Amino acid sequence: MINKLCVIGIGLIGGSLARALKEAEYVGHVIAVGRNVAHLERAVELGVADSFDTSIANAVADADVIIVAVPVGAMKAVFTELSGSVKPDAVITDVGSVKGNVVCDARTALDDRLSCFVPGHPIAGTEKSGVEASFAELYQGQRVILTPLEETSAIATQTITKMWHIAGADVQSLSVEHHDEVLAATSHLPHALAYTLVDTLAQMHEHREIFQFAAGGFKDFTRIASSDPQMWHDICLNNRDALLDMLNRFSNDINKLTKAIEDEDSEFILKLFKRAKTARDQNC
Repeated sequence: MINKLCVIGIGLIGGSLARALKEAEYVGHVIAVGRNVAHLERAVELGVADSFDTSIANAVADADVIIVAVPVGAMKAVFTELSGSVKPDAVITDVGSVKGNVVCDARTALDDRLSCFVPGHPIAGTEKSGVEASFAELYQGQRVILTPLEETSAIATQTITKMWHIAGADVQSLSVEHHDEVLAATSHLPHALAYTLVDTLAQMHEHREIFQFAAGGFKDFTRIASSDPQMWHDICLNNRDALLDMLNRFSNDINKLTKAIEDEDSEFILKLFKRAKTARDQNC
């Protein structure tokens, strides 16, 4: 059991984890940390947190497990602020969608506390954000990827692994580099495409009619463009190289499809669509 859990940035992800652990009676006290007092008060009103503080240093002082659930661009500042205040046996983890830059920030800021840091990423979420959107079942049957470092202690890894299991997740491990390559393809690229498609259509002269007559396929594909823009801005820049590689691959394939349509190459188009349908049906 976790006696005191500190959640820095208690929105959908951190809030849902707190709810799940509370329902399982696996946590004694949850303290939420952030800058927006009204938001923190709301977390307490909803029962997601038991108390709150606007000072990271104060909040982490007696916490057993610390969850850093802020945009990846803000991780370094948070790590720096908490590094001198955590107790020796506390375990720190994050929920960032990019691991390379987060690990670099942790190495710089946590210094001799690095052994208690377990980088993590829950592959779960919705297009909604904020603590009001959190719910205890978010992680049921979902994957959580941990990327423990050479310096990470086995006890710290076990602590975070068990925490996620209690929340209902399937925990797997990857290297930092492999994680960022895989997520660039399966998450970061789709989000970039969804945002760009909606923005392209919104700038068209007839955009009101386009959105008025949008069918289910458009809504399904672009749902993730309702996600937090700041969070995905940070992800794009912090996983720059891997995302650029995927964008270039996709651009090349779009160019091939464009040429096939121009040339009325029926065989190429049908073969591409059939190949894609088979891959989707077999793997998703």
